[in-house]
Amino acid sequence: MGVPEKIKKLEDDIHKTQVNKKTEHHIGLLRAKIAKLKAEQEEQRSRRSGARLGYDVRKSGDATVVLIGLPSVGKSTLLNRLTNAKSKVAAYQFTTLDVVPGVMEHSGAKIQVLDLPGIIKGASSGKGLGKRVLAVARSADLVLFVVDVFQPEARELLERELRTTGIRVDERPPNIVIEKVDSGGISVTSQVKLTRVSEPLVKDILRVYDVNGARVVIREDITDDQLVDVLSGNRVYAPSLTVMNKIDLVNTGFTSELGRKLGYGFVPVSAESDMNIQALKEEIYKRLDFVRIYMRRRTGETDFEEPMMLRGGATIGDVCDKVHRAMKDEFRYAQVWGKSVKFGGQRVGIAHRLMDQDVLTIVTK
Repeated sequence: MGVPEKIKKLEDDIHKTQVNKKTEHHIGLLRAKIAKLKAEQEEQRSRRSGARLGYDVRKSGDATVVLIGLPSVGKSTLLNRLTNAKSKVAAYQFTTLDVVPGVMEHSGAKIQVLDLPGIIKGASSGKGLGKRVLAVARSADLVLFVVDVFQPEARELLERELRTTGIRVDERPPNIVIEKVDSGGISVTSQVKLTRVSEPLVKDILRVYDVNGARVVIREDITDDQLVDVLSGNRVYAPSLTVMNKIDLVNTGFTSELGRKLGYGFVPVSAESDMNIQALKEEIYKRLDFVRIYMRRRTGETDFEEPMMLRGGATIGDVCDKVHRAMKDEFRYAQVWGKSVKFGGQRVGIAHRLMDQDVLTIVTK
């Protein structure tokens, strides 16, 4: 029996099984087996094709945003409004057949925006240009869902396609530690009450992934899917923002009612009419959680003209990496003025976390 047949058999088993407390363990184990088989299937396809998945896109700027949407929702026009790009625009599907980059400059940040070819249902399974498109999305710092005001349900489809390829939007990596050991079997320690997965199921899922010896520490109430995500080791997590395009074709009452009905928030715009584009830029900048750092020379002069743009949670070490890859080796200490320290000019180490608009001096050997 081949891998596709095994997957089909397991899926049929799930469909036939009535969902209740007694069958939770069985269904969770079946889902884990399906996930592992699908990963194996994808690996086999990649080996057979011998082709590298994805487009050649060099990351640049302080962050990367990807535009994800169905064909003909206005992504190319939106890219042109947000950036200096000249993406081809036309009123027919699949105008964009390659990744078109642009740079959005806002509040000192240079943000790379990528216009990707339109996604269709089944993209994650290889339909259209789906797999190549979704491979690019894995490197995004922010996923921008572009939705037509007359097709708001497309947001769910797009997220589902991303999820199938291992992209988790608006989620954090599960707080689980799995340390493999050579002997002693599997021990599970939970620091919280588990309501969605049992300890026996955790052990059985680990065995599905050929982990027979491990110390597992669970620090949050997880699901079996989240455990599989950790074991797979290839999931990526990114925040998202939804753009509701073509609002110039409806009245404000329609847009307000849509906001009440939908289960997600959105920024209403019209790329064609250049409506609300500035507000969208502000929201993109906000979602990327930038930290502006001003570098101060040892002479006491601070460069307030061009801040260094880092992401929230950045450390002195991240600054060193951005300035020069050898700077960490020469690092002695840093002095910081701003909200991240108790007093101005405080000496800190390389692991110190910076806050927005801190002033920084790095002292090297």
